[in-house]
Amino acid sequence: MNRLPVLVSPYGPYASLALHVHDLTIRGHHTETLQAADEAEAITLMLGDHRTHRVSRLGRMYALTSLGRLDEALQIAEELVEDQARLGGPKATDAKILADTAEVLIHLGRIDDGLHYVARAMAVLDVAPRKGPRYFSAMASLAEAARGAELFELADEAMRRCIESFEFPDDLYRSAADLTHTELWAEWALRLEQVGRIEDAAALFDKTTAVLQYWIEQGIDSPLSTAILALCHAKSGRPAEALALIDEQLPKMREAGQFHEARLFHLAYGLVLRSTGEWRAARREFRAALELAVLRSQRLLFQYELAITAAQEFPGDATQAVLESLRSHVEALWQLRLDRRTMLRQAYRRVELEAERTTADLAAASDALTGLGNRRMFDRRINTVTTGGSLLLIDVDHFKDINDRYSHGVGDRVLGEIASVLRSHCRHDEVAIRFGGDEFALFLSTGEDEARQVAERIRRVIEARDWSTIVPGLTVTLSMGLAACHTGEPGRDLYDRADARLYVAKRAGRNQLAAA
Repeated sequence: MNRLPVLVSPYGPYASLALHVHDLTIRGHHTETLQAADEAEAITLMLGDHRTHRVSRLGRMYALTSLGRLDEALQIAEELVEDQARLGGPKATDAKILADTAEVLIHLGRIDDGLHYVARAMAVLDVAPRKGPRYFSAMASLAEAARGAELFELADEAMRRCIESFEFPDDLYRSAADLTHTELWAEWALRLEQVGRIEDAAALFDKTTAVLQYWIEQGIDSPLSTAILALCHAKSGRPAEALALIDEQLPKMREAGQFHEARLFHLAYGLVLRSTGEWRAARREFRAALELAVLRSQRLLFQYELAITAAQEFPGDATQAVLESLRSHVEALWQLRLDRRTMLRQAYRRVELEAERTTADLAAASDALTGLGNRRMFDRRINTVTTGGSLLLIDVDHFKDINDRYSHGVGDRVLGEIASVLRSHCRHDEVAIRFGGDEFALFLSTGEDEARQVAERIRRVIEARDWSTIVPGLTVTLSMGLAACHTGEPGRDLYDRADARLYVAKRAGRNQLAAA
C-alpha cells in the first residue's frame, strides 16, 4: 500500500523522526519502516514529544497494514483513537485516525465496524476546516478506507476534495496525490471489467494513462506510476509499450523488495503474454502476482485473470465452469459493494443522531450566560473525580457590589470574561462550571501542586486585566478553594473540603487561593 506524503511538521518539535518513518513506508520499504519506527518512538518518548510519537506510530500502522499484519495494525489504530479522544487536537486529525482505523477493520473483514468508523470520519470532516495539510491527509485516508470497502465512488470524491483542499508546495506532492488517485482508478477499472462494464473500465484506463504520462513528461516518475502505466498499456492493447516498462523495472522491484509495484508488473506481464497466446508463461506471472498479494481484494484480481487464462488455454466444460463460478462470486461481491453503500448511509445517519443527542445533552448541561457547564453537569462530574484529580471552587469578590454599582449588564460581562479565562485554562478532559450567580468550579485532571499553579495563574490573570475597558473604576478579583481528591473519597466529601478552603480564602481577605 502506497501513501500520500504526510506533512507531519505541525505535530511535534522532533517531527523529522516521524517524517523519516513515513517516507520509508511511502517508498514501500515497510520492513525498514518498522525499524525506523522503533528508533523514533524510543527517542520521542524519552524527549516527551508525544505528538511526534503518535505520528511515528501512525507510520508503523501503515507499514503493518501493507505487510498484512492487520491485527497488530488494528491494535495501534485503537490506541491512536483512544489517545486522540483523551488528548484532543484538530478535527481533521480526528477524522484521519478514524479513517485509518476504518481501513484496517475493513481489511480484517469487520465491514460493519469499518463502515461505522468511515461514517464517523465523514461526519467530522463535514465540520472541519476544508483547507491545509491536515484536511488533505484526512481526505486521503478516507479515500483509502472507502477503496478498501470497494466504495469507489466515495473514494474518488474524497481524492478529488483532498487534491482541491491543498496548495501543493511543489510538483512532488501534487504528483503523489495524483498517483494515489490513478491507482484507485486502475483498481476500479479492473473491478468494472470483471462485472462486464468494459466501456467504463476502458475510459478509466485511458484517464489513468493520460495523468501518468503527463507527470512522466514533467520529469516526475516513480516505480508505482510506471507499474500502473504498464498495466494500463497491457489492458489497452499496447503490449510493446507495456513490455518496455516491465523489462526495465520488474527485476529492480523484485530485488528491492518493493512487492506492491512488483505484483502490478507481474499482472501487466501476464496480460501481455496471454494476448500472444503464451498461456503457460502468463499463468506463471499471474501466480507470481498472487504470491505477492497481501489483501484479499488484491488476490481476487489475480485469481480472476488466472481463471480467464485457464479457460482460454484449455477450452472446455471444466474450465468454463470454474470461470463461471468465479464470475458469480465476483458479481455477488459487486452486489455486496452496492449493499455497503446503503450500510454506510445508515451508519452515517446513526452518527448524525448520536451527534444530535450529544448536542442536546450539552445544551441541557450548559449555562446559558457563559456557555460553561451548569449545576447539572457539576452533579454529573463530581462523583467521577479520582485520585490524581482536583476540584477548584471560585467566587467573584464583592460581586453584589459590582451589580449594584455598575448594573447587572456589567456584572454579566464580568462573568463572561471570567468564563473565557477559565475555559482557556482547561485541557481536553477538564471542565469549567458555573453554578449560578458568581460561583464557579473547575475540575482539573492534575494533583494539588499543578492545580495550585493553574489556580494562581487564573487569579493573576483576572487581577491584572484592565477592567476599566468595560467601565471606568471597575476592578475584579477572585477567591478560591482547592482540594485534591483522596483515594476512594466520595465526591461530596471532596466538594466539602474545597468549599471549606474557599471560605478560608474569603475570611483571610479575599483575592487569594486556599488549598488543603
